[in-house]
Amino acid sequence: MQGASPHPGLSFRAFVATVAVIQTIVALAIDMMVPALGDIAAALHLGDGNARQWVIASFVISFGVSQLLYGLVADRFGRKPLLVLCLLLYVLGSFSAALASGFPALLTARALQGFGAAGAQVLVTAVIRDCYAGRLMAKVNSLSFMVFLSAPIIAPWLGQELLSIAPWQAIFIALGGYACLTALWVLWRLPETMHPQDRRPLVWQAFSVAAGQTLRNRTALGYTLAAMLLLGAWLGFINSAQQVFAEVFDAPKLFPLVFAICSVSMAIAALTNARLVERFGMRRLSHAALVGFILVSCGQAFSTFTGQGTLLHFAVLQTAMMFSFGLLAGNFSAISMEPLGHIAGTAAAVQGFIIMFGSALIGIFIGLRFNGTLHPLTLGFCVSGGLGLVVVTLAERGRLFHPHGAGY
Repeated sequence: MQGASPHPGLSFRAFVATVAVIQTIVALAIDMMVPALGDIAAALHLGDGNARQWVIASFVISFGVSQLLYGLVADRFGRKPLLVLCLLLYVLGSFSAALASGFPALLTARALQGFGAAGAQVLVTAVIRDCYAGRLMAKVNSLSFMVFLSAPIIAPWLGQELLSIAPWQAIFIALGGYACLTALWVLWRLPETMHPQDRRPLVWQAFSVAAGQTLRNRTALGYTLAAMLLLGAWLGFINSAQQVFAEVFDAPKLFPLVFAICSVSMAIAALTNARLVERFGMRRLSHAALVGFILVSCGQAFSTFTGQGTLLHFAVLQTAMMFSFGLLAGNFSAISMEPLGHIAGTAAAVQGFIIMFGSALIGIFIGLRFNGTLHPLTLGFCVSGGLGLVVVTLAERGRLFHPHGAGY
């Protein structure tokens, strides 16, 4: 931790809750929409059944690409003013989506939503790194991730309940209202966390130098690419989940329940990691979780291709896989940011761009290959997990499960 009071006016618990609430706007923008994709497709007369996936993909692509812009300004103007502005852009995108009269207008509004959410994500990542480092940073990431996962637990159910009493536009109104309240809280309670000596001039050369440092760091790049691969598989599931439960299992109403169970397992994993990471280290826990992810994903693929892919099999194995994901996510983020504290804003932007843009492309590739079976989805998890292990092994020069000092 840098200094006795890294966030004056906020306790440790209040700080974790604040960053988690900010991060939650991204999950809500994705997960609340899944139950509504069928209604949107019908209301906007979409002929191609897979076209509805662009409601998710347009947000994620904009979210990923926009982070580079925020990297240019985050290390110049500080965190708090830009964070409030980004939340207000998210609000504008949400209300514009509610008023959209056609599919292109809806996708444009979703892109604006993603643009605002991208800045919020970059800035909150930089805020965490401003205040914490090493295993304590991993603990903050895990605890905030646990709170953040309340969104996937309730979001599909909340979206479905809103659809039962109002049209799909109500979901966007709810998202805008939530972001408004979040912006007011940030304005009132969150202090400026950027250290004055870390401010960088607003010139392309300064950004390119910092971005170059981020990309040349073997550890940071390796764990960033691994996170991209694993998140890509998860987005492939989210993109096609509504179709999977409706067309493969003929149980669309069970989607919120299964999704909530998966999210609970990730929350339990994040809490477990927060309790264990200071004792065992980030690398030991995350490497073991990555191996577990691969083994379970291979088991799921085997179950599917041998004709045993029932809803129960799928739910159990998906839950186990998401537990592994929850155990490694916070650690991967902390390891990738650890050596880049002096350029935290730019580093968060570059890494966020790689993770979100790359994972969006992977998720779109997997989702658009939905063919009425689980084959594309289960293969996507297997391949992404295997490639993730290769990248991590290269980043660690073949030495897995070895902590790099007391802070790792």
